[in-house]
Amino acid sequence: MSNWDLMMPGMGLTAIGIAGLVLSYAEIAHTFIDGMHALTGLTMFVGLIFLAVGILDGGISTSNKAKATTLVILSIIFGFGMFGFTLNTSAYTVTLAGILMGIAFPAILIAYIAAKHPRYLKPVGSIMGMAAATGIIMWVAFGFVGPDTYLIPQEVEDIEGIEEAPPASNAPIFPISILEGSDIDGNPDYEPDVAIVPQGYVVEWTNDDAVIHTVTTTEDIGETFDSSLMDAGAIYSLDTSTLEIGEYDYFCLVHPWMESVLVIEEPPDTATVVMPLGSGILQDGQIYYDPEDITVPVGTTIVWDNQDDVAHTVSAGTVDNIGGIFDSGLFNAGETYEFTFTEPGMHDYFCLVHPWMVGTVTVE
Repeated sequence: MSNWDLMMPGMGLTAIGIAGLVLSYAEIAHTFIDGMHALTGLTMFVGLIFLAVGILDGGISTSNKAKATTLVILSIIFGFGMFGFTLNTSAYTVTLAGILMGIAFPAILIAYIAAKHPRYLKPVGSIMGMAAATGIIMWVAFGFVGPDTYLIPQEVEDIEGIEEAPPASNAPIFPISILEGSDIDGNPDYEPDVAIVPQGYVVEWTNDDAVIHTVTTTEDIGETFDSSLMDAGAIYSLDTSTLEIGEYDYFCLVHPWMESVLVIEEPPDTATVVMPLGSGILQDGQIYYDPEDITVPVGTTIVWDNQDDVAHTVSAGTVDNIGGIFDSGLFNAGETYEFTFTEPGMHDYFCLVHPWMVGTVTVE
């Protein structure tokens, strides 16, 4: 009969330790991340020692009490194990699980044989040892000489036809900060707490706290937008052009008391400046930008439409003083370039290819 005075605390400590390790390595709780790895690991190993001593003291019990306790402990272990697998972002999680199973199954088999059939222990142990050694040798050998030489560093070749990353968006940025200390209930969390953003802007949440957070819509639990886990310093961007006009409550999955509102309002007004046919030719009477001088309110998006038959640019500054808050780069005939002006001021601009093409934007 097993020594339950040792087995019961052993099972409990083992389950608590495994739960703590899963939480820490899955980056669920800030306290675990900051130093509980070792303590929960130690708790697990102490529990295993108690459990082993309790079993060895009187053998393995087959009573209903033992079976029920074992099922409870296994439920805790597998429950937290699946939770860890779901949220863990490590690329080596499955590999680690495979290694642990590769160690656990032979160990369990050898322990069972030692207890029930000790006369077979030596030959079975020898067979499993040789099988393991053979497998390792073959894995290493085929890694060097096999068709998939996974142990030999491969040179990365340039492959034509790979799709390039899309160019950066010209949409204006609306920043939101996840404030430091927001993981503590009652502290300010998102700044601004109610963000009113014109449709078409890109909202950027920056995690300025020292712990992980999420930006997750409340009503549908992340169906509309969800940042997933954001480490300290991470940025989550959301293109509001895909959202409908309205209010979106959101919160942090890790710290559910952190709640805020994103309000998407009507997009700002737009204005068009045309580059007419022939604007790339310096000649009397030619219109280069139409209109050449334009005055718009703050928040207006100006669209430059290239109706000429050559490429142009819309570059802030002047020939003698190049530089400013916008620059289209070359865009071809039939293409457009747009920029949203979010602050008042006057902006001179010209075409880098045809420097006689000049214009002015006044934002009030």
